[in-house]
Amino acid sequence: MSLTTEVPAGEAYAAGIPDTDEPYGLFEAWFAEAAAREPNDPNAMCLATCSPDGWPSARMVLLKGRDDRGFVFYTNEHSRKGGELLANPRAALCFHWKSMRRQIRIEGEVERVTAGESDAYFASRSRGSRISAVSSDQSRPLASRAEFERRVAETEARYPGEDVPRPPHWGGFRLLPRMVEFWQDMPYRMHDRLVFERAGEGWTTGRLFP
Repeated sequence: MSLTTEVPAGEAYAAGIPDTDEPYGLFEAWFAEAAAREPNDPNAMCLATCSPDGWPSARMVLLKGRDDRGFVFYTNEHSRKGGELLANPRAALCFHWKSMRRQIRIEGEVERVTAGESDAYFASRSRGSRISAVSSDQSRPLASRAEFERRVAETEARYPGEDVPRPPHWGGFRLLPRMVEFWQDMPYRMHDRLVFERAGEGWTTGRLFP
């Protein structure tokens, strides 16, 4: 049984990727289409980090903001990804919208968002998600599920109302892109790839062989 299939003409986006001189407008257009079409978490992206001694790791996180500076996500800074980002502030993101046959890769340096930004986003989360964030020593060994549930119950008793403060070690990171690549599936693996690389305050752009 073959693990690969050829895509018949007409089943992929036949128009390819339009020419443009900066990546953000195209990202917003693709992201808006994904938000309208993808049934689950169109803002899901793979975040790849690397330890100071060179070991890579990757996991799915959710994009929670974007502006002209970069792409924002949040995490417990005591987690593996948080520790790696603080020790080696370079990372890569990958969006893959399978039903749309599109992918966006982003690479760059990472910085912490401001405490005010982290406070505002944390306050916007559901109470249950805030309780969970306070209760979890993310990525650290857990003796049993019952231990975590006990901690959640203790946190709920400590904060019985809606006011659940953000832990000081929980916050956001912003990836500042130095490279953005758009990939579009095309018939018969003649895929379209458009890459942007940071050049001062602007961008250089070009196409890559599939």
